[in-house]
Amino acid sequence: MTEQDLYELLGVDRQASQPELKKAYRKLAMQYHPDRNPGDAEAETKFKEISVAYDILSNEEKRDAYDRFGHAAFQNGGGGGFEGGFGTSFADVFDDLFGEFMGGGRQRRGGGNRGADLRYNMEISLEEAFSGKAATITIPTTSACDGCEGSGAEAGSQPSTCATCQGHGKVRAQSGFFTIERACPNCGGVGRVISHPCKKCSGAGRVEKNKTLSVNVPKGVEDGTRIRLTGEGEAGLRGGPPGDLYIFLSLLPHEVFQRDGGNIYCRVPIAMTTAALGGNIDVPTLDGGRVAVSLPEGTQTGRQFRLRGKGMPEMRGRGQGDMYVQAMVETPVNLSKEQTELLRQFEASLGEGGTSPESEGFFQKAKELWNDITE
Repeated sequence: MTEQDLYELLGVDRQASQPELKKAYRKLAMQYHPDRNPGDAEAETKFKEISVAYDILSNEEKRDAYDRFGHAAFQNGGGGGFEGGFGTSFADVFDDLFGEFMGGGRQRRGGGNRGADLRYNMEISLEEAFSGKAATITIPTTSACDGCEGSGAEAGSQPSTCATCQGHGKVRAQSGFFTIERACPNCGGVGRVISHPCKKCSGAGRVEKNKTLSVNVPKGVEDGTRIRLTGEGEAGLRGGPPGDLYIFLSLLPHEVFQRDGGNIYCRVPIAMTTAALGGNIDVPTLDGGRVAVSLPEGTQTGRQFRLRGKGMPEMRGRGQGDMYVQAMVETPVNLSKEQTELLRQFEASLGEGGTSPESEGFFQKAKELWNDITE
């Protein structure tokens, strides 16, 4: 064990409160835990040092002794020692701090393992995301056995406390001052043993079953939105709590509209004559209606027209986005000889009257560039 100041090891001052100590230790333990740094001896040593530091400073008596005498308080067995009772207390502290973070399927003391979480992928249309949706889904899962009411024991009998782990579900082995903890091999980490298992579920306390659920998809959901249904995952083993069901939403591509957050974009083809002369066009909206858009004379490709409040509703009723109509001027094709001749006459009548300002401006700049190169 290093002689470095324990407060410095945790990165706190000497007046740090217990919540501050706990927060500092949790952050460092996650950083240096051996599972996150396989084969890194330096990280393992650091992890042991900060664990010892927290074990001492989180105990008022040990902290008082350390504040008065420093490391000398724990040498030669004094004050509880760095070894001695550290292993057991640290295992309890670490389990309390990190819960399921390191343990995965953490079980309740004297109870069954928590059921696994489930994932369900649901595809919805943009219209359904706009208006919301009530859906019914069927998922394959496990449910509590009705033959034993989830206990795993045959009717008339009860599970008994495991004699190996005394109901804790875990056994510990001491290695120096570090304690290794693993699931009890006798009860599988449940903390109880069943002498007369239920015949219907073979003692598991759960059976495979399809479950039908109703899901309400709120208005305004985005691609990747996750809906959590608490307690609708797999049933726990031998009476353990059920897991959760997570529904992941994905939006299908739309033929007309594109979405960007709360805004909707719609590219509308415009006849060349309408773009030149101006006029009104009807544009569809996501609510199934239509809205009139007035185009001014000389509308160019790419020009956008904003329709306020015609976009996607914000989740939790915070308002509504806008819709942007983008004009795409369409060049006529498959012209007849008469139409072609009329266009040639129209072109000849234009002259240099500034009827095409963008193209005229572009070629004027190009001409100036060529002149600069040749000079």
